Amino acid sequence: MEKRILGIILTLLGVAGLIYAGISFMNGGGSAKNVKAIIFSGVLGAVFFSAGIGLIKNTNDKAS
Repeated sequence: MEKRILGIILTLLGVAGLIYAGISFMNGGGSAKNVKAIIFSGVLGAVFFSAGIGLIKNTNDKAS
């Protein structure tokens, strides 16, 4: 059960990172600092999201 909870947390963090990257991208600002932040948060969000989905998908529930 703990793996499934960790998967949910990672998925939510991934979604938050992807939303932050999208909002930052839509707000514009072509400075190098902003582009690095968008890339960093987008990649990190994608990694967290895929790891969380993988944990949720591969964890088996056992009757207790």
